[in-house]
Amino acid sequence: MNEPVLGIAVNPTPRPFPLRRVHHGVSMSLEPLAENHIHDLWAAAQNAEQSWTYLRYGPFATADALASHVRDLAVRDDQPFWAVRAGFNRQAEGWLSFCDIYPADGAIELGSIWFSPRLQRTRAATEAIFLLMQHAFDELGYARLVWRCQTLNTASRRAAERYGFKAEGIWRAAAIVKGWQRDVAWHSMLADEWPSHKAALLAWLDDNNFDANGTARSTLAGIRARTQESK
Repeated sequence: MNEPVLGIAVNPTPRPFPLRRVHHGVSMSLEPLAENHIHDLWAAAQNAEQSWTYLRYGPFATADALASHVRDLAVRDDQPFWAVRAGFNRQAEGWLSFCDIYPADGAIELGSIWFSPRLQRTRAATEAIFLLMQHAFDELGYARLVWRCQTLNTASRRAAERYGFKAEGIWRAAAIVKGWQRDVAWHSMLADEWPSHKAALLAWLDDNNFDANGTARSTLAGIRARTQESK
């Protein structure tokens, strides 16, 4: 009698928990979020009220309020955070984390991302995301990486598509954020999809893709299109 097919047979060994360590890139570094980042982060948060719109926290009225929040994030056992130290000014310009980590299922989420306006849409911002994607897939062996955002956050949804995440659907009325009922959009990338997206990201991040002013010569979408055409 044939056994029923119940999914894909895999190694059931739980994946390691993400390591709180420094990740060095070309245009930035990721450092475990700590109190020594607070001064830079407060400076980065000035005149940046709109950057907090889709987060559950912020903006912060005082340096002490931001400092208290950073201290809370820095010690969360189940959600490791990193500060992004940008190469263009050597200052901490934002943070990001792994959250909803399920080692037994090989599933992990990249989220709670706050990038200052100076960091947004820069080479350093893309490399920060790339380094944690690489950590999740290549170093820790996770099978599924999630990108979740509110449906109204069109910039985040475009970013998910840019990095190569696939849209999975909408959870209706899934979150109440700052007094507003919001729908949540889910995106994912699987381990067998990662190699091609990694290659495209590495090509985009390569020094040869940037002119003397630091402007990218090719988009990620353009690099992927050329890769597909050559196959």
